[in-house]
Amino acid sequence: MILDTAAANDDIRQRIRTIPDFPKPGILFRDITTLLLDAEGLKLTIDRMAAAVTGPIDLVAGIEARGFLFGAALAVKLGAGMLLVRKDGKLPGATIAEDYALEYGTDRIAIHADALAPGARVLLVDDLIATGGTARAAVRLLHKAGAEVVQAAFVVDLPDLGGADALRSDGVQVSALVAFEGH
Repeated sequence: MILDTAAANDDIRQRIRTIPDFPKPGILFRDITTLLLDAEGLKLTIDRMAAAVTGPIDLVAGIEARGFLFGAALAVKLGAGMLLVRKDGKLPGATIAEDYALEYGTDRIAIHADALAPGARVLLVDDLIATGGTARAAVRLLHKAGAEVVQAAFVVDLPDLGGADALRSDGVQVSALVAFEGH
C-alpha cells in the first residue's frame, strides 16, 4: 500500500531532495537527509509510518543504516523493541546471516542469533525500497530466526524498480509514504 495518494504526503515529499546523476549518470538520488534535518518533517514521517502499522508489533527490525533511524523512532512510538539488521561482521557474539545478490556479486546481512523469540511479530523498516534485494534478504533472515514478518514500512518507494511488489509476492504487507518515478 502506497500512502502517497492525492497529495496526502506532499509535505513529506517536498522535504526529500532529489540529486540528479548520483551515484552515476542517469540516477535520480532521493536524499532523505533534508527530511531528517527538518524536525516537523521527521515527526510527521514517524507519526504517519506508525499510523500505517496494522496489528501488534513485538519488534521493529531496522536495516542498516538509515533503517535504524526510522526504526528506532517507530519502536519507541509503537512500544516495541528494536532489532538491528546489520552487514555481516558488525555484530558481536553469535549471529545468523543471509546472503543476497547485488548487481555485481553478493552481500550478507546478519542479526544476533538470540535477537528474537520464535513467533515474534516484526515490522521491517528502511528509508527506501528500490529493487528489494536487501529487504527480501532481511525477511528471509527474520523467518530463519523464527519471526513472523507482519509488515514492511518505508518512507520512499521506487515502484519502477519492483521491490515493494516483490515483497508483496513474498506475502509481506508493504507501506510507503511517498513514491517517486524512475530509479
